[in-house]
Amino acid sequence: MSKFGELIDSEKPVLLNFHSVKSGEEASHLILKDVVATLGEKVKVIKIEVEKNKSLVEALRISELPTYILYKNGEMLWRHSGEQNADSLISIVEKNI
Repeated sequence: MSKFGELIDSEKPVLLNFHSVKSGEEASHLILKDVVATLGEKVKVIKIEVEKNKSLVEALRISELPTYILYKNGEMLWRHSGEQNADSLISIVEKNI
């Protein structure tokens, strides 16, 4: 968990995407690609496989996939479970740059 703290303790927004490889979330991958293409270095986008990070998933009470969480300076600014489109994610991140 200490690595997670270091990961989210950033002056630039950190957008986490909790997903499952088993469910084949290709759409989420393409959406995140669009977010990175649009915002570039203004945001860190990190995909987290729930199967490999069970203790983190439990600690954050992730129950629905995909779940997106936006952090900045170690503080959770926004969280959403369920699909999001690229434009919505970009807008949310831009408000917190």
